[in-house]
Amino acid sequence: MIDTLHSALPRALRLTLLFAAELVLVMLAFQLFASLECRATSVEGACRALRGVGLRGVSLLVLLAVYFWAVRTAWQEFLRLAAARSGGTRWVALHVAGLMLIILPMALVPDHALNPLFHRILPLMVLGGGMAALGGLFWLAGPRDWQQWLRPRLVPVLALVLLAALLPNLAEAIGPIWYWETLTQITFAGVALMLALVADVPVVDPAAQIIGTNGFLVAVADSCSGVEGFVLVSAFLALYAVLFRDRLRLTRFWLCVWPVALLLSWLFNVIRITVLIMIGAYASPDLAVNGFHSFAGWLFFMLLAMAVLLVVDRIAWLRRVPGRDAPAIPLAEDALAARILPFVLFMAAGVLAQSFWADPILAYPWQALIMALSLWCFRVPLRAYLCRPSALALGAGVLVGLLWVKSAPSSYSPNTDALQSLSQAGLLLWIAARCLGTTLLVPVIEELFFRSYLQARLTQGLTGPLGRPLAVLLAIAVSVGCFALLHDRWLMAAVAGVIFAALYHRHGRLADAVAAHMVANLIIALAAASTGDWALI
Repeated sequence: MIDTLHSALPRALRLTLLFAAELVLVMLAFQLFASLECRATSVEGACRALRGVGLRGVSLLVLLAVYFWAVRTAWQEFLRLAAARSGGTRWVALHVAGLMLIILPMALVPDHALNPLFHRILPLMVLGGGMAALGGLFWLAGPRDWQQWLRPRLVPVLALVLLAALLPNLAEAIGPIWYWETLTQITFAGVALMLALVADVPVVDPAAQIIGTNGFLVAVADSCSGVEGFVLVSAFLALYAVLFRDRLRLTRFWLCVWPVALLLSWLFNVIRITVLIMIGAYASPDLAVNGFHSFAGWLFFMLLAMAVLLVVDRIAWLRRVPGRDAPAIPLAEDALAARILPFVLFMAAGVLAQSFWADPILAYPWQALIMALSLWCFRVPLRAYLCRPSALALGAGVLVGLLWVKSAPSSYSPNTDALQSLSQAGLLLWIAARCLGTTLLVPVIEELFFRSYLQARLTQGLTGPLGRPLAVLLAIAVSVGCFALLHDRWLMAAVAGVIFAALYHRHGRLADAVAAHMVANLIIALAAASTGDWALI
């Protein structure tokens, strides 16, 4: 068996590295050496989607590498797949033919005609990409071998494929959360300092955020502050933490490794911008302009994330000590994960709705499904929160619901015109999903996170240095503030949050806060249904 694995290893790695190199070269060729500008084509959306395929492909390869790293049996079975050499030469031919279909437009179409003719070229490139991917996959191993390999690990592999597909959209959608004017200013100052060390006469204009040298100037906008690197590094650290949760001291990992990784990501971004300015000033302005927001940044940020994980894997202080640390429990039975992950999936569902639906309001049934599945997965630890709520909690919920309905301004009507495009059955499904999600799912998910996790954790952590009363007040203020920021009507949401937080603090029972939240949302849903004003919820 050892001989088989050793003989398979070179072939598996050779083919994987070959496919990765092909993907990177195709991405860089179209980004740097072709005058393709999606805004100048008649199919801008399709053009941008096609360009994003490369990012998703590279992301998938890196995510699979982390998965293989954690699940050694999956890696060993992968090696056996490659050792079987069950993929025939027809798949090699299909792969090569697909690559030719991708590259041919660059060779046959004049550079000035690439944008006007792109709508005709696009189908060939899509077909070529599909052929190259399918041929490469079955060149590595035959369809039956892949089927056997996937059967016991279909769910995690599909989850990785979904994460890779959504990662660029998540980075773009979550990016504004990280945008901070001070961060952009610090990034600009860092680039200015580094440029002063390597350039003769740097040009620095802090007021306009313009910097450069030797006649090549760039503007350092918010999107250049390194937020994409923050998202990527955080995503890979989160995957690593989930896969290695039984071997990691997670508190130390998040409190120590994550801040350091973000700092390294920011520093790397400063170096990247400085290098690209030098390339534009002394080598090729076109290369620098295209590279300033190119795939190169993504590639290097992913390599940085992998380097951080490699270092983390060698630090014994971050690993559990057998016999001393409590054994890890399954994720679905982890009470801490039950308080956090449903909220994370709830927020991710909102990001997906904003990214893939022209009218995000229409995506709510899918959001409700994701919320329901997340709570179902953690049904075992959530049973501990089941108990009869107090009459005070029910009365408080009625008060919050009435206040929310009565205080709604008449002009408050977010765009719900998209609902008119639904059929009668579709509208009924949407209403049912909206009411179910609003009254049952959202209250549980939000109270689990804001009260049972955030408020409780802050109270516990701050009691020592600040004393119990001040710790409680500060914990409630932070949890209520974060809760209010999730709502358009933040002031009324803050009032509701204070009531829910006080109910939870009164006896330490989450059921009271959840019940009050459910009753309030039920009243709001009934008001929306009776008036047809779904903007209320």
